[in-house]
Amino acid sequence: MEVLTTAEMQRADQLTIAAGTPGFKLMLSAGQAVADAAHALVEEGPILIVAGPGNNGGDGFVAAAELAAQGREVSIILMCERDQLQGDAASAARGWKHPVLPFNPQAIGRPALIIDALFGAGLSRPVDGEARAMIEAINANGAPVLAVDLPSGINGTSGAVMGAAVNATETVTFFRKKPAHLLLPGRMHCGHVRVADIGIEAQVLDEIAPLTFENDPDAWGAAFPVPRIDGHKYARGHVLAVSGDAAATGAARLAARGSLRAGAGLVTLASPRDALAINAAALTAVMVRPVDTAIEFGELLGDKRYNTCIIGPGAGVGERTCDLVHTALNARRHLVLDADALTSFAANPARLFESITSSHDNAVVLTPHEGEFPRLFSDLSNKFPGRSKLERVRAAAERCGAVVLLKGPDTTIAAPDGRATIAANAPPWLATAGAGDVLAGIIAGLLAQGVPAFEAASIGVWMHGEAAREAGPGLIAEDLTETLPAVHRRIYDALGVEY
Repeated sequence: MEVLTTAEMQRADQLTIAAGTPGFKLMLSAGQAVADAAHALVEEGPILIVAGPGNNGGDGFVAAAELAAQGREVSIILMCERDQLQGDAASAARGWKHPVLPFNPQAIGRPALIIDALFGAGLSRPVDGEARAMIEAINANGAPVLAVDLPSGINGTSGAVMGAAVNATETVTFFRKKPAHLLLPGRMHCGHVRVADIGIEAQVLDEIAPLTFENDPDAWGAAFPVPRIDGHKYARGHVLAVSGDAAATGAARLAARGSLRAGAGLVTLASPRDALAINAAALTAVMVRPVDTAIEFGELLGDKRYNTCIIGPGAGVGERTCDLVHTALNARRHLVLDADALTSFAANPARLFESITSSHDNAVVLTPHEGEFPRLFSDLSNKFPGRSKLERVRAAAERCGAVVLLKGPDTTIAAPDGRATIAANAPPWLATAGAGDVLAGIIAGLLAQGVPAFEAASIGVWMHGEAAREAGPGLIAEDLTETLPAVHRRIYDALGVEY
């Protein structure tokens, strides 16, 4: 599903209004959706609505009138004087025939539910003064909170906390999610997110042309590689994964197995000779070939059937790894670069980016975590809070000419052309040693089957998260490859593919 920035959502509203739907009608639909969500969340007891001076507050007034008409006990705290409201919000307030309470935290009392209709997604400056005191009082109250559009205090586009933010039990938003519903820390304040239909037609997206999507099968289902009945292993690609030395072989084996489970037809491990026996003893379906130098690696790549490489997991940091990367790029192989392969270029990232550009291969994926990302993109690191994770990853992809996947609980993927996906399906127990190596392998296995790099990275991240969910708490990296068949079946079911 598409994800809209606050500016894009405003454009969706404008296009709908220009097509003949009054703005107040959209507000009535939004307020009705809030009332429905409130009743579903708390079926009885008093409801307090904290309303702001804009359209978010207008949604709150509509919800108040609807809930009162249903017989619920409702009160409203308003941030401004009622006669200061303008436009549709003023019209909504006229539908509320009862007094409003002063904007004072003491007025909150002990409701069964608080509806946060203060600011919504359009907040662009830090919350302070009375507004901050109200947000802190809402959080301290203990009642469940329903946020309208977005918890107040969260920037809708970046997901940043603007000084202080409401901790919502549930959030009801309209038409499409915004980045802050998926990006941290915003997502942690939203609780369960409902997306309500308020009468905006999907056709408005044709003009808006959004480039950000929630990472799920709706975003990439058409690119998922379903084997043909007349297919064979050689048609599904051959992945070549680079192993580290005798003391660091496990990471590459995890990646290699991930590639097989993702559907690659064949996988070979390029192993230093001192680790050959170790790798051969630990592998079955994955083949092993002796490779000590970049020259030997290049000779192996003379076989065109090796169409995809993984370099990084356990490969070691240094010039040898840099040479292996350049060799793969010069051979124009699809390529996943992870871990040590990224750190090896920390002293001169431009050298890597130039090599990617000169390879003329658009199937290169970089998979850093937040610790590795600034080694290649120091000015885009999270030490510079002015940019959201989405903006940073987009800028990185444009700079390096490859797909960039920045790992985390809100893994974000961007292509050089600006397309991006944000994942929200990773459980917390996925943060375990070796999990990233399996992810690199899954992506390589998809690349080997001809899936474009952006889609391969997005599919791989989703499958990785779902495999972790399937395994459950206590997960270790080895479990991920064992649960991937169940994830494949889930995708087949979603796509209507028989198996």
